[in-house]
Amino acid sequence: MNAVPGADAAVYVISVAAELTGLHPQTLRSYERMGLVAPGRTGGGGRRYSLRDIERLRTIAELTASGIGLEGVRRILDLEREVERLRAQNSALAEEVMATREALRQSLARRPPVTQPSRLPALPGDVPGQSLVVWRRGR
Repeated sequence: MNAVPGADAAVYVISVAAELTGLHPQTLRSYERMGLVAPGRTGGGGRRYSLRDIERLRTIAELTASGIGLEGVRRILDLEREVERLRAQNSALAEEVMATREALRQSLARRPPVTQPSRLPALPGDVPGQSLVVWRRGR
């Protein structure tokens, strides 16, 4: 059984990465020096690229081919990474809100019904849309 490497498994040598992306190996080295990609390294120092690195290099190639400079590419990649981070954070917060709502719903369902009347004073001529704040001093 052949196992397919994961997206982050650094398995492709520079010549294969260059062929898969259509870029020259020297261009890959330049992108690494600029910090646009960070391939893994072997014990002997050889570069090893992952599928994620290959996709990133393809994105860089597409952006530069459309006329965007390397600093613009860097900024776009940084913004895409930030968007992904914010999406993950938003998803986690949404799950937390749902769990909190469910816990509150369950708590309210277990609570005995209120049998005593409200101790708030009745207001003559209640007008919809108006509010009343009642302050109680601590004892």
